[in-house]
Amino acid sequence: MKFGSWIFPISQQIKNDGKVIADSLQEIDTWEKLGFDAVWLSEHHFDGATAYADPIVFASAIAQRTQTVSIGFAVVEMALHHPVRLAVQIALLDHLSNGRIILGTGKGSAFNEYEYIGFGVPMSQGADSINEAEELILQSWSGNPVNFSGKYWNLSFPELRPQPLQKPHPPIVRACLSIDSTIEMAKLNRPILIAGQKNSLIKERIDIYTSTLYSSGINDKTADNILDQIWVNKNIVVAESSEEALEIAYIGYQTEQNHFKKARDSYNPSAASSSISKPASISKEDFENLFIVGNPKQVIDQIAELESIGVRNLMLKINTGEMKQSTVFNTMELLAKHIKPIF
Repeated sequence: MKFGSWIFPISQQIKNDGKVIADSLQEIDTWEKLGFDAVWLSEHHFDGATAYADPIVFASAIAQRTQTVSIGFAVVEMALHHPVRLAVQIALLDHLSNGRIILGTGKGSAFNEYEYIGFGVPMSQGADSINEAEELILQSWSGNPVNFSGKYWNLSFPELRPQPLQKPHPPIVRACLSIDSTIEMAKLNRPILIAGQKNSLIKERIDIYTSTLYSSGINDKTADNILDQIWVNKNIVVAESSEEALEIAYIGYQTEQNHFKKARDSYNPSAASSSISKPASISKEDFENLFIVGNPKQVIDQIAELESIGVRNLMLKINTGEMKQSTVFNTMELLAKHIKPIF
């Protein structure tokens, strides 16, 4: 099993943004030194929900200070990016990182209309344009002249430079929130990102994806390679005692959810807010479904359960709700010492 750290640091006060960003870079340095496999970056704007906001710029700093970890995006909010510009940026990052980039794509936030308003993009465009954007990116990475005519983009250029270092191109993985999108990606032989949820639903998603993938007619080796690129997200806190871990995790989760709700209530236009689905109120069930939490033995058991249902790669949010950096480091160190060697 591969382990990735989902770098999703909230900053509750604007005066702390710089410190939270600097702390995140230190956490990434330590994660690599401990021998883990990947870091994953998110994207949110205007609310401090992702302190560094721009994952492309942040990835360039990571590429220059690390040597071994893969650098993935979970996810780039595709509606906020011109696909040709994004293709150029990812190609350059691929060279700066010596071929360690994974492009994770998504439609964008389903809750934060203010992000779309800030970029002058209709919220509906996130859902409508993603397939066309990915098609344009792949054509840009083909090494050939591009003449593209679509619903959202009509353009032509002789050849994108630089071309990505990885051949034929960096992996593209789609964040899939629905069964339909999961099936669509499996039919295209494209790996996916699976959000944290109840383990039985994760199993259902992996099983549906796997059966659809094999029904497309590809051979076992190719299918296994694609399945090995699927990442599942969970939040995690490991501590010396289960009581300590539970307390830290729940306070962090409560802090994060309150921050999200405050931003949506403050920034979403009132006329639109009622039409945007919002997360359910904080509940014990939500918490248990999203978190791996406990002492090292308990965490080993929880990860073993995930492995038994087909999870091959875990994208772990280690800092939930602006935790103390010492707490984040403690979870990482316990993971490296007691848990990673088992898997």
